[in-house]
Amino acid sequence: MFVRFLGGLSVLALGAGMAQAEYSLTILHTNDFHARFEPISKYDSGCSDADNAEGKCFGGTARLVTAIADARARSNNAVLFDGGDQFQGTLFYTYYKGKMAAEFMNKLGYDAMTVGNHEFDDGPEVLRGFMDAVGFPVLMSNADVSGEPTLAGKLAKSTVIERGGEKLGLIGLTPQDTDELASPGPNIIFTDPVGAVQQEVDALTAQGVTKIIVLSHSGYTVDKRVAAETTGVDVIVGGHSNTYLSNTSDRAEGPYPTMVGNTAIVSAYAYGKFLGELNVTFDDAGNVVTATGEPLIMDAAVSEDAPTKERIAELAKPLDEIRNKVVAETAQPIDGAKGSCRAGECAMGNLVADAMLDRVADQGIQIALQNGGGLRASIDAGPVTMGEVLTVLPFQNTLSTFQAKGSTVLAALENGLSQIEEGAGRFPQVAGLKFTYDPTAAAGSRVVSVKVMMNGEWADLDPEHVYGVVTNNYVRNGGDGYKVLSTEGMNAYDFGPDLADVTAEYLAAKGPYTPYLDGRIVAK
Repeated sequence: MFVRFLGGLSVLALGAGMAQAEYSLTILHTNDFHARFEPISKYDSGCSDADNAEGKCFGGTARLVTAIADARARSNNAVLFDGGDQFQGTLFYTYYKGKMAAEFMNKLGYDAMTVGNHEFDDGPEVLRGFMDAVGFPVLMSNADVSGEPTLAGKLAKSTVIERGGEKLGLIGLTPQDTDELASPGPNIIFTDPVGAVQQEVDALTAQGVTKIIVLSHSGYTVDKRVAAETTGVDVIVGGHSNTYLSNTSDRAEGPYPTMVGNTAIVSAYAYGKFLGELNVTFDDAGNVVTATGEPLIMDAAVSEDAPTKERIAELAKPLDEIRNKVVAETAQPIDGAKGSCRAGECAMGNLVADAMLDRVADQGIQIALQNGGGLRASIDAGPVTMGEVLTVLPFQNTLSTFQAKGSTVLAALENGLSQIEEGAGRFPQVAGLKFTYDPTAAAGSRVVSVKVMMNGEWADLDPEHVYGVVTNNYVRNGGDGYKVLSTEGMNAYDFGPDLADVTAEYLAAKGPYTPYLDGRIVAK
């Protein structure tokens, strides 16, 4: 290194060795794709061919093929990562399980992904089949899988790949409460993310790897905590909370990237609506010098790759008869957005809870409870197809009826309100019941008052009275933290009709349905 003087200005000239030490990398990324192989509407649900032709749709794998190819062409050194939850969300997953995701992730050329909680929806066996079918590493650091024969020795905590002559250390991260969110079985032990990540960072650093990227399906809040409480992490590619980060949109939850110390955190919403593009420059010690970028929207300006579109159409043929069937009509859009249904009363929550209660009211059931996280999309106005209903309710959940004391119902509501700050899916949507809560109170003591509709009148919840309750089988069996229902619920029957069918039939009977809010959930 030497200093030259030109026109009175000193110019720092770098020696050849130092100039070569700077390393630039383009990180392309997706998260929470949820089997949205076809374009989506502005409500994140299905989008018709006619609307797509008019430029009203977003995303779809055929657009990602084009956008990723273009992004790679702009960069001399690019990688493509996924932040988890490729599984679940449309009939494509219901029918093909992980096979279709594997086919298209291989086509797109992913370099690695982390395991999302929904990758466990059908147990470790389906995840293992997916892992065997993809040509890239699938990672999960914060779990002990040694007791699960299907994954032991197969599912790595971290790995090293080479790109542009440099080694990149990759670490996977999964929600610590995946045992409550999905069906990983009894043999996997999930652990705290901070300690798990630091352990892998230390191991990678000992191997001489200085550029470390965490692929995290743990949510924006946890990602910021991991960045703050670990050392050595350069970039976190996020998922799980469907967080939209941007430097240009007033709808973003934070800047892209969000810097915590020297760690750059990125996330690209969900459903393939955006392709994240982060350009990072590292110094010779592996430290981030610059990190800039923006999620690229996959709108009509991005052309669809024709062979990919044809292949998806071919795979859609077995599904068309089911999903194209018009089952009802709605006079207005039904809001099922994540930001609505995990934060308060939402129109889709009212619809589904009302439908559940209506179906079993003659069985002595007074209360319906639906987890907000089980509602996956909105529905636009006009004819409603079964495909749209199945996009909202893709999990093949069945109605579960049981009896419970008022004290158990109260405990369930407290669980549902316990993670409001995180936008958790456990938020309770209800029918036959209304409650007021204090979001500023400590978790576990947020419910202010509860009333139940009894004999045509609202009555205070009686802790000792035994009520009839309906929910979905996932929640009744302890999903989303509702363990009290599995341990304290009485006379449970988990094998009622499919929740999507119940909702479709209720919509049809009420058609044209008019969505509404009636103040059944009130924040103090």
